[in-house]
Amino acid sequence: MKDNNDMPGHLARRFQQIAVAVFLAEVGDVGFDLTPVQYAALATIKANPGLDQVTLAGLIAYDRTTITGVIDRLVQKGLIERRASPRDRRARELEITDEGRRTLRKITPAVESAQRIMLRGLSAKEGEELMRLLRKAIAAGNELSRAPLRE
Repeated sequence: MKDNNDMPGHLARRFQQIAVAVFLAEVGDVGFDLTPVQYAALATIKANPGLDQVTLAGLIAYDRTTITGVIDRLVQKGLIERRASPRDRRARELEITDEGRRTLRKITPAVESAQRIMLRGLSAKEGEELMRLLRKAIAAGNELSRAPLRE
């Protein structure tokens, strides 16, 4: 059996732990209580006004059955609103609120700082190479995920 540090799954899980810890610390330092998934959802809703929950789940590669909890928390925080779709009564459209826009403006520097901290042990060129390789590996395995990215 290989050492854990020779297994990509173990390293991916460790990097995810680090990424979440850094994100929460940076965002918390500027006074916000937002998880990485909530941030991804909020930013995606802002970029795609009126999208539905299923589409949102696909765009951020999040499980369709658990996206409701993310949406519920964003609604409770006053960052987004859910509205009945005029095209499909069963669907709910998502819209960012003014508070959601303000939050994104204020939180963006902390999110950008978190990304830099995550890569701080790498040179700029190494960071670009890591990002390229991560994108390549994720694209190759996208359909193996329980929540594949849908563009």
